[in-house]
Amino acid sequence: MTKRHPRLDISDEEEACIQRQIASDPNAPEATEEQLAQARPFAEVFPELAASIRRTRGRPRVEAPKEAVTLRLDPRTIAKFRAAGEDWRAKMAAILEKAKV
Repeated sequence: MTKRHPRLDISDEEEACIQRQIASDPNAPEATEEQLAQARPFAEVFPELAASIRRTRGRPRVEAPKEAVTLRLDPRTIAKFRAAGEDWRAKMAAILEKAKV
């Protein structure tokens, strides 16, 4: 039995077929121990490209990002807002903004 990723649900026959296809691909030979020993991190080999990828990942930066807070409220209050629909947090934020307390 071959070692497989725990979340993959494939049979030994399917695994053997995949391994045969990998071995038969002339454009993707398996790396040798010497090649693996000489391998360097992507960011070290291509620093400019790595930096550009880091800059474009995730959400765009905003001038005034929202701040996460922890707040204890009466369960009835939360229930009323949740009953308003999926965007209940946005509705709560709008009401608090309007109150300008």
